[in-house]
Amino acid sequence: MTKGITQRAVGETVDEFLLIKQSVKGVTTTGNPFISLVLQDKSGDIEAKLWDTKDEQEKIFAAETIVRVGGEIHNYRGKNQLRIKSIRPAKPEENQSISDLMPSSEKSTDELLEEVMKYLFEMENPQIQRITRFMLKKYQQQFLTFPAATRNHHDYVSGLADHVVSMLKLGKALVEIYPGLNKDLLFAGIILHDIGKVIELSGPIATTYTVEGNLIGHISIMVTEVAKAAEELEIEGEEVMLLQHIILSHHGKEEWGSPKKPMLKEAEILHYIDNIDAKMMMLDRVLGKTKEGEFSERVFALDNRSFYKPKI
Repeated sequence: MTKGITQRAVGETVDEFLLIKQSVKGVTTTGNPFISLVLQDKSGDIEAKLWDTKDEQEKIFAAETIVRVGGEIHNYRGKNQLRIKSIRPAKPEENQSISDLMPSSEKSTDELLEEVMKYLFEMENPQIQRITRFMLKKYQQQFLTFPAATRNHHDYVSGLADHVVSMLKLGKALVEIYPGLNKDLLFAGIILHDIGKVIELSGPIATTYTVEGNLIGHISIMVTEVAKAAEELEIEGEEVMLLQHIILSHHGKEEWGSPKKPMLKEAEILHYIDNIDAKMMMLDRVLGKTKEGEFSERVFALDNRSFYKPKI
């Protein structure tokens, strides 16, 4: 079986079809134009640079384009990159499909939905359950197919639902250990906290931020969505405010993007659950392409640290 682009070692040559996930034009300190590319296949993505580019190359090598790339893996500042030696768009007769080059959840959308619904049915508070069910139904297709981010964690097809399912499992375990937690608030907060990303992000292919995503962001988007849902369902009471607070505070600190710090026990624990699942995903990914007894490439989102993969 052919190794994926993220499974190649430094010094290995590459000659294969890849999907351009991101394409950003830049200028060197000496004024020469270049394009920063993020290229992907089923295994994940890798960064690459095209140097001394022309305007027409920016159009040719745009995001969502399948390209045939030749080059070599090298290490730059503790992270693998692809040094491009040749690149061209795929030809129609080569029969390349975008879906064949996109990472996706190991679970089907039906399986993911079934998992989420189990936790919805466990909710005993009718107001919380109705709002959560309403939002899931409204954005079900996007929720089941969108990534959870553009980079770093769960940035693949159905990554958002994958992230939520993992968090729900963590939440259930913690409710059993700490029965004082309100499971309805916690489960609803987990399901709802990132649904705003289906508006913040463009979709599962070559994911970028939408105008609304850049100007407002998924947290503020979702707080408004919860208010609209409550109004449509004619729900009033503390439940609405508590759900909004959990969403507002799930990044934990203002400097991390939260308009409010957690002031509910369930909000505090949700923040930790979110953080744990995102970081474990990043570590599983980077250690999955690291040999035993060696250190991984640096992980920018984890303080630019390298991690050791034990032999045991």
